[in-house]
Amino acid sequence: MPAVPTILVFDSGLGGLTVLREIVRARPDARYVYVADDAFFPYGQHSEAEIVGRVVPVIGELIATHRPDLVVIACNTASTLVMGHLRRAWPVPFVGTVPAIKPACAQSQTRRVSVLGTSGTVKREYTRALIHDFAGGCDVTLVGSANLASLAEKALGGDADISDADITAEIAPCFVDDGVSRTDTVVLACTHYPLLLDRLIALAPWPVTWIDPAPAVARRVVDLLGAGDIEAGSGAPEMYFTSGRPHAPGAALLPSFGDRAKLAI
Repeated sequence: MPAVPTILVFDSGLGGLTVLREIVRARPDARYVYVADDAFFPYGQHSEAEIVGRVVPVIGELIATHRPDLVVIACNTASTLVMGHLRRAWPVPFVGTVPAIKPACAQSQTRRVSVLGTSGTVKREYTRALIHDFAGGCDVTLVGSANLASLAEKALGGDADISDADITAEIAPCFVDDGVSRTDTVVLACTHYPLLLDRLIALAPWPVTWIDPAPAVARRVVDLLGAGDIEAGSGAPEMYFTSGRPHAPGAALLPSFGDRAKLAI
C-alpha cells in the first residue's frame, strides 16, 4: 500500500458522511474521495436488479477515474446486494456496511432488539441470514422506514420544516413492550440515520442504545490498510454528486453533524 492511500467512499447520498467521519478519525493521513449517487437516490425505491445494474458500473467508472487503494460502500442497501459482484470484477479491497445485528444482540440486556433500515434492507435475505446466524436467542424486530433517509438528507441540507411527528412515525415500530420486556437496542441499518441521532434520542419513548456500524467499518479499513499516521492532519475530502449538482466542500459538511454522542461502538 502507498504511504498515503486513496480511499473511495460511496453512498446513495450524504448518509455515508457518517461513515467517512469515522474512517477519517482512524486514518487522517489518507486521501479521500466521497461520491454521492444522488441521481439515483433513494435506493430503497428501486428493485434489487436496478440497484445492482446501477452501482456496479458506476463503481467501475470511479475506480478507473480515481484509482483508489480501497473502496467503502457506505450504504446498507447497496452492500447487501453488490459486494460479491464488485469483488469478482475488481481486485481492489472492498468494505461494505451491513446491519450491526451481532453486536446489538450480544449486548442487549432485555434480549429485544430492533433493526431500523430502509424497506429494501430489512426485507433482504442477507439481513434475515444475519439474524439467523447471530441473533443468539434475541427477539429481533425488523422495521422498514420509507422516509427516514430522505428526512435525514433534508435535515443535513438545513431544512427546518422536518416535524417531530414525521420522525416519530418512522421510528415508533422499533419500540416494542410486551409487558415482560421491551426494546433496549436499536440498530441503525442505514448510514443516513445517525444524521438524525439527536432527534431520535429525544423522540424515543424510552432510552435505548443506538448502534451505528460506522466505527466497525473504520476498524475494518484499518485492518486492511494499516494504522498509518494517526497524528496527521486530515485534508478535505473530494466530493462528487452523480447528479452533477454543485457541492459544498467535505470539510464544511462533516462538522455540520458534529460528534453525535452516545452512538454505541
